[in-house]
Amino acid sequence: MSSTDDVEHLIVLPERDAAEELADELEAEGWADVRVVREALAGEDDSEAHEWAVHVRTPPDPAYAARFQALAAAHDGWYDPDPLV
Repeated sequence: MSSTDDVEHLIVLPERDAAEELADELEAEGWADVRVVREALAGEDDSEAHEWAVHVRTPPDPAYAARFQALAAAHDGWYDPDPLV
């Protein structure tokens, strides 16, 4: 499920296990472009304070953003509505 018009979403979670579990769930749903990375956020100097981010690309539909916001909140994380800025 990937095209040039897709939108990138960023779900930031505090725990690696939670990020990998969420990425696995999204891949099981059929999303091919899902990855987990260690995210160095602005203002964080301590490498231990870095969080884990799940990147996923979807068609341009606002319903995906609402779903990912809810998933982030359920895992004590947050959703970045514009990760490419």
